[in-house]
Amino acid sequence: MSDPKYRRVILKISGEGLCSSGSSGIDGAELNRIANELKIVADLGVEVGVVVGGGNIVRGSTIAKDSPIEETTGHYMGMLATVINALAVQDTLESLGVATRVQSALEVANVAERFIRRRAMRHLEKGRVVIFAGGTGNPFVTTDTGAALRAAEVRADLLLKATKVDGVYTADPSVDPSATRLDRLTYNQVIDKRLEVMDVSAIDLCQRSGIPIIVLNLRKAGNMRAAVMGEHIGTRISADD
Repeated sequence: MSDPKYRRVILKISGEGLCSSGSSGIDGAELNRIANELKIVADLGVEVGVVVGGGNIVRGSTIAKDSPIEETTGHYMGMLATVINALAVQDTLESLGVATRVQSALEVANVAERFIRRRAMRHLEKGRVVIFAGGTGNPFVTTDTGAALRAAEVRADLLLKATKVDGVYTADPSVDPSATRLDRLTYNQVIDKRLEVMDVSAIDLCQRSGIPIIVLNLRKAGNMRAAVMGEHIGTRISADD
């Protein structure tokens, strides 16, 4: 069997990826599915970091619109939701025999380590899956940007963006049946065309750090393994097309 193409990867999972379609909260079956995909990749010897969102529990900007809660407070609530999700992913992975650590940008010492870059890199070198929670620790910054930041900080070779579809399309395929999948894009094409892949700040950070992004459907078994092995999967975003 050939060796993986990428040595160290960061996987970005939205909070909605942890629940069944159209629902909220945390779904055990979805957790197990994601954990099994992560285990397959970790067993290849690939160093894996995971950044989780919190939209399945609370989305800060939304809750602030529908209540007296200030938007800043809402964002902190969303960051705490990512800690809940990270703990769920951690226990599910460890039930499969995968060593993990949760590191949080927010101080929650009873359940997670504080994010320390060198410690995170050491965990990765020891084969532990590191789950990064709390976003960047700052309001008004998405977990997409948090994923790009962590990828740059730990010198990841690849950022995987898990979505509900198998890549980036010319339009929303659930609305426009004529939409076609784009196999490759440059960072500048994503930024200039305002393609709704990740935040512009996340794309810009990956561009400056030289970290390619692969947008894929993690609900399809084997996609993550295929990506780290260098197979053509999803949409690749990099410096050249």
